[in-house]
Amino acid sequence: MHTFAKEIENHLKQALIPFWENLKDEENGGYYGYMDYDLKVDRHYDKGCILNSRILWFFSNAYLLLGEEKLRADADHAYEFLRDHCVDPEFGGIFWSVAFDGTPKDESKHTYNQAFAIYALSSYYDATGNQESLKLAARLQHVIEEKCTDAYGYLEAFDRKFEPQENHKLSENGVLAEKTMNTLLHVLEAYTEYYRVTKDEMTGQRLRFMMDIFIEKIYDQKLGRQEVFFDRTWNSLVDLYSYGHDIESAWLMDRALAVLGDKNYTEKLSPITRDITEHIYLRAYHSHSLLNECENGVDDTTRVWWVQAEGIVGFLNGYEKQPERKEYLAAAEQIWDYIKEFMIDKRKDSEWYWCVDESGRPIHKPIVEPWKCPYHNGRMCMEVIRRTKNAS
Repeated sequence: MHTFAKEIENHLKQALIPFWENLKDEENGGYYGYMDYDLKVDRHYDKGCILNSRILWFFSNAYLLLGEEKLRADADHAYEFLRDHCVDPEFGGIFWSVAFDGTPKDESKHTYNQAFAIYALSSYYDATGNQESLKLAARLQHVIEEKCTDAYGYLEAFDRKFEPQENHKLSENGVLAEKTMNTLLHVLEAYTEYYRVTKDEMTGQRLRFMMDIFIEKIYDQKLGRQEVFFDRTWNSLVDLYSYGHDIESAWLMDRALAVLGDKNYTEKLSPITRDITEHIYLRAYHSHSLLNECENGVDDTTRVWWVQAEGIVGFLNGYEKQPERKEYLAAAEQIWDYIKEFMIDKRKDSEWYWCVDESGRPIHKPIVEPWKCPYHNGRMCMEVIRRTKNAS
């Protein structure tokens, strides 16, 4: 395990961090928003606010872990762009995207976007002690709670003035969902980080509220999976296993339980996260990697970059919970071997492919774009390093 962790630490330091530092836009702020499959950077491409938030999270946590001042400067650069350009000064909240020069582009608001900004700002505050960033996180949480809720949970898609819109941005697989497991998961993730650094009582109550939704509406005990797309009152719209989201949810929920420290919720949810991990191992783990998803009983055998990264953390988390399940540790190490062979782009000045086909051949998709970021693979590296150190 220590050899495995050392390789991953070297990858973080020697590959991921330098790659994203090289995308810093010194002229207009933030980080460049697009690199195509042929490794050409489009310096005039829109800058997704999700991408910028995730880069802020990445460099904040890299600084927390490694303590290198240049990483603090990288995080400062991302924070200043988010503060000055991604926040709507008139109606509040975070835009979906801005142009390369920081002027608003897609002015719509999405709960998912607000959540990732809170997640990043909370980590940045932890890394730097910047009170302004924590106040901004609190304002965005207020926006979510005041503008993005209904009697059943969290609504998702809005125009600039927070009038509801159809949820095209977070809907897939031929359905138009009013609510998604994905958005709720990342609100939970954001509130977990905000609660960790503030111990705010209201945030703790909202974490419990979301955990109840996962237990009562999202988790299907018979199938051992989470449902994915829903109508307003949490009726599932499609027969779909999202393998990456399931394994990611298992460890993020365990993290939330640890941060919240509520014995009652730990007793209710820990068996669920254990069972989800088991189902993913049995259903989705093939050829030392994770399949993408299964719709109507048909597996999508594409190997996607973020699914592999979350698989490592999820199985490592499962092994820590059940040390007798050594196959989980083996799976984490074997997925890393798969990533080294197939997912990491060996070309100079590149990062990970977006995805590869069943035989390991890369599919020609961008190396960087609004959804392709250092959040999943960077976080995997940091989780493995931290967990290995804690186990020593």
